[in-house]
Amino acid sequence: MFETQNTSTRDPVSRLIYELTKLPGIGEKTATRLAYYILKQDAGYAKSLSDALTTAKQAIKLCSTCFNFTSAEPCAICSDPRRDSHLICVVERPSDVLSMEQSGVHRGVYHVLHGALSPLDGIGPEELKVRELLQRLQSEVREVILATNPSVEGEATAIYLSRLIKPLGVRLTQLAYGLPVGGMLEYADKQTISRAMENRVEIS
Repeated sequence: MFETQNTSTRDPVSRLIYELTKLPGIGEKTATRLAYYILKQDAGYAKSLSDALTTAKQAIKLCSTCFNFTSAEPCAICSDPRRDSHLICVVERPSDVLSMEQSGVHRGVYHVLHGALSPLDGIGPEELKVRELLQRLQSEVREVILATNPSVEGEATAIYLSRLIKPLGVRLTQLAYGLPVGGMLEYADKQTISRAMENRVEIS
C-alpha cells in the first residue's frame, strides 16, 4: 500500500510504519507491530528512542584506519596497544566486527569493506574499501585473514582480494568452513566463529 502514497500525505501511523519498513529484514507486518508497540509507550519512550537515533547518527562516524563505526578517532580497537596491528581480519560489515569480538579469538585489528562484490547490484571494487586495504598493506602486515561471509558474493570478494594480496608477499588465510555455506557472520554463534578462526586455512 505504501508505493502509491506520497510520504507527505500519509497519516502519522502509516508514515511511521513506512519508515520502519526501510530497515533491513523488516517487512510490513513486523513494521506494523513495532509501530503500534512504540505508540503504546509513553511519550518519554518515544523521545528517548528519537534522541538515541539522532545522537548515534551525529556522533558515529567511520574510523579512518579500519572503517568500523566509532565515536572516537581512531576507534577503540585500532588505538588499543594490546592488539596486534600486523594481523588484519577483513570483514564485510561493522556488525561482523562485533560478532568476531564476541567470539574472543581475534587479537589483531580489522578492516571493514562495507559490503561484498555484487555486479548485479552494481557493487564493484570501487564501492568497497579495497583501495584503503591495499594502502594499509604497504606497512608491516604479517597476515591478512579473509573473513568474508560464505555466500556467493563473499566468496567472489575473497577470490578478488586474494588475487590482489598474494603478490604482496603477505600471508593470506581464510576462515575455515565451520561457518555454514550461505550463512552470515553476524548470525553465527561464538563457538562456530571460534572454530572457523582457529582452523583458518592458507590461501594458495
